[in-house]
Order: sequence, then C-alpha cells, then structure tokens
Amino acid sequence: MQSEKTLSASQEDYLEAIFHIAREKKVARSKEIAQRLKVGSSSVTGALHALADKNMINYAPYDIITLTSQGEKTGREIIKRHTVLTDFFVKILCIEKEEAEDTACKMEHAV
Repeated sequence: MQSEKTLSASQEDYLEAIFHIAREKKVARSKEIAQRLKVGSSSVTGALHALADKNMINYAPYDIITLTSQGEKTGREIIKRHTVLTDFFVKILCIEKEEAEDTACKMEHAV
C-alpha cells in the first residue's frame, strides 16, 4: 500500500507542472495545468485533491493553486532528477534534446 506522502508518477507530473507554472506566474490555475499536461479538467481536479490531501499544494475549487513548503521541496527534487537525467542523456549518450526530455520524464519517477 502506498504511504500518505508517497506520490504516484502522475502526481509527480502534476506537481512538476504546478512548480513550473508557479515559477513563471507565482500561482497556478487548473486550466494552465490542463493545458501544460494536455489532460482534461476533471483529471486535473482529481490530481489537485490528491496533492492537497498529501499537503503538497494549497487548493480550493475555482481558486489559485500554490505549493506548500513540502510541495516546493518535493517539486525541486523531482525537477533535479529530471534535469540530471536529461543532461546525462544529452551530454553522455548524445541523445537529441527532445527525446532526452521525454525519456527523462518517464524515468525520473523510478530514480
């Protein structure tokens, strides 16, 4: 059974998207997350509830979304793994940047 603080791969993707949007705009909105991840609004709503339950985000329906301190810390860790993997694929394995990004995104959850 998954612990309360453990995030699924999908939840990590949502947290990463929220992290990037919040960096650009200070806060995130459901619509922006849906557009970034190319998913439907109902999927976003479910993920936001799950992340709020795990104390990763501050969320209320129809309101802005912000990261909690734990969400900020976890988001940084996810992005660090993604960046390290992408750099490895590009600089060491000489994989094209776009393919390296896609592969890193798939692998970052297992690292």
